[in-house]
Amino acid sequence: MVENTVATGATYTVPGPGGALFEPVIGLEVHVELNTKSKIFCSCAAAFGAEPNSQVCPVCMGLPGSLPVLNRAVVEYAMKAALALNCRIQPFSQFHRKNYFYPDLPKAYQVSQYDYPLATGGFIEIDVNGSKKRIGIKRLHLEEDAGKLLHEGAIDQASFSLVDFNRCGVPLIEIVSEPDVSSPEEARSYLQALKSILQYTGVSDCKMEEGSLRVDANVSVRPAGSATFGTRTELKNVGSFRSVVRGLEYEIKRQVEVVSSGGEVVQETRHWDEPRGITVSLRGKEEAHDYRYFPEPDLVPLSVDDAWVEQIRGTLPELPEARKRRFVESYGLPEYDASVLTVSPRMADFFEDCVRAYGTDAGKPKTVSNWVMGEVTRFLNVNDIEIEQAKVTPAHISGLLKLIDDGTISGKIAKSIFDEMCETGETPGDLVKRKGLVQISDEGELERLVLKAIEDNPKVAQDFKSGKSAALGFLVGQVMKATRGRASPEAVNRLLKQHLG
Repeated sequence: MVENTVATGATYTVPGPGGALFEPVIGLEVHVELNTKSKIFCSCAAAFGAEPNSQVCPVCMGLPGSLPVLNRAVVEYAMKAALALNCRIQPFSQFHRKNYFYPDLPKAYQVSQYDYPLATGGFIEIDVNGSKKRIGIKRLHLEEDAGKLLHEGAIDQASFSLVDFNRCGVPLIEIVSEPDVSSPEEARSYLQALKSILQYTGVSDCKMEEGSLRVDANVSVRPAGSATFGTRTELKNVGSFRSVVRGLEYEIKRQVEVVSSGGEVVQETRHWDEPRGITVSLRGKEEAHDYRYFPEPDLVPLSVDDAWVEQIRGTLPELPEARKRRFVESYGLPEYDASVLTVSPRMADFFEDCVRAYGTDAGKPKTVSNWVMGEVTRFLNVNDIEIEQAKVTPAHISGLLKLIDDGTISGKIAKSIFDEMCETGETPGDLVKRKGLVQISDEGELERLVLKAIEDNPKVAQDFKSGKSAALGFLVGQVMKATRGRASPEAVNRLLKQHLG
């Protein structure tokens, strides 16, 4: 396998065995399940996690005599997503039957949009090496989901598979990018931005672990600087952003090795095997004419007038980029903080609620930002939960910061009780009282402890007097240890310097 991938500036190149450089061309197709209560063409529930094959009916199973009826909410959710992605809503779009056999597709065709999609011509901007790069969105169209296969073991080695038809007919939007993505990391940035925008609009929960956001990555390689596309392969249904990056890195190197050795890349669909860290061939990649598309005879074309578009546009919320700018301008946050806090709408809401509870005086929003990006995020990551699953509230954060401000506790004590506060929901005030953690403010008591630390550590004290300023930290630590962190570090520092001269 070729090694030594090189990323220089905005250019991502991979050297072949002979030293020639190659660059990838990547396009992404993202399937997103919409949050509607019912399916796209019938009234079956679209909820995730139900008993297998319990949410099906003749329509979504395609039984003879059943007729589909388009769910208006699905169209409006898709329009909302399209407008947030800067797409043009087409006044005329049409559903087709995409014919193919697969075990999780009982009617042997998928109802999708083909040559007249709902929306076209959008874009997303991503950050690349400190600059903005625009990734074009070719189209956004509506379609129904297929069922779900559960394989016994690895997909290419399973001795049998089970099928759950609950997902048949769950509404999807497919978002197809232009081949503007030039590296695996750009792919990650694009997908993160896309997910964030969709979550802000509320059209999908984008839970990749539940399959509500799935990625197909088309990738080819060509000599660096060439304008001609190579033969592409497709990595199908990749289930995490990390897997997308790893799968693309592997597939790019594999193709470079094939081309460099005089071989030809085969146009095919491949599977990213995360445990083995390789891609494996699944099947030949079909062309559009292989699907024998024809207009869905049971559904009339979809007409969308300007008034409907403007009505939906009026429901768009403040989107991530706009919120990021507002956080910088209104709260004085650094760009980095604003970017991190606005990735998720729930985290952005949490931050703003904390600021409202704590205050907007100079420096306070930054203090809140430090705690949310630091302790709150650490707690969520360690416990693998979302902010709404923790028992900590903006009132808890505000209360904790106010206890630090009025000198009741030190910052160190605050961090020591933080996890317990998040797990139990107990207020910081109650925790401090119950654990006896009120900061020692008695100057006489602190002075006695400072003098004892000097007396117990005469050599360290002498080191400080001789100019070794780092020795002071050891003495501060001794006092903090004796008080279980309840002494004010500022007061201890001041008293130590006073007595050491």
